[in-house]
Amino acid sequence: MSQPGDEPLSQPGISAALHFVGVGWWIQVKIIATSAFDGVLQVVWPLFFATAAFLVYDQSSRPEALAYAALGASMMGVWSAIATTASNALQRERFAGTLELLVSSPTPFALTLVPITIAMASVGLYSMIATITWGWLVFGIPFHIASPLAFVVSVLLSIVSIAMVGFVLSVTVVRYRTAWALGNVLEYPGWLLCGFLVPLSVLPEPIARFAQLLPPTWAVQSIRAAAAGRSPWHDLAICAALGMVYALAATLLAGQMLRSARRHATLALT
Repeated sequence: MSQPGDEPLSQPGISAALHFVGVGWWIQVKIIATSAFDGVLQVVWPLFFATAAFLVYDQSSRPEALAYAALGASMMGVWSAIATTASNALQRERFAGTLELLVSSPTPFALTLVPITIAMASVGLYSMIATITWGWLVFGIPFHIASPLAFVVSVLLSIVSIAMVGFVLSVTVVRYRTAWALGNVLEYPGWLLCGFLVPLSVLPEPIARFAQLLPPTWAVQSIRAAAAGRSPWHDLAICAALGMVYALAATLLAGQMLRSARRHATLALT
């Protein structure tokens, strides 16, 4: 039996949905840019970890190893921007008193979360550029992109796919008071599991198999393949497919969360 408030809202058309995501993304980017935590920290933080990675890989005296570390460290910034901030996205809306407004708006609730997570992943795009530039200027790491078009496509699609992981995080941890801490817990294991700095071949087989279920694993492989002149399309296709699976799972979880919150009157629970 349906409960009050469970009636489906009219779904926006594709053009309206894209317009909504574009406007929402731009607003969220401006919010992040004015945030001392999300803005300043994301500007400086990636350079510290990139420097540590470069110092470790510099001991090998192999240019290809440094290039491997540069691309991996650049993806670390994207993952950090997602893991920490996306896990706290709905809590931030709740504390600001805007969560109820998002839920009651005519736009489907899941669609209102997509611009938030994409904006956070977009901040990670800066991390990629800053990390590669930092490695070139300070450490003299030669960086050559053999397939520029494939590289750009890989980066953009990878960011969207990783944003869908943030989409899942933002929905699943909303009931936890310390959601931001859970995001911090996921940050460092993500670097290891996704093969940003350590090849998956050195990990135990069960862990390596689990890593293949994460879009960032295939994202960094496609970016490295495009930079080296190899075909990235197989890895990129798996990355995109996993991103769609995560998006679907997050949409279903968001609907279930709303139904539960409406039945139990716990939407504003802090």
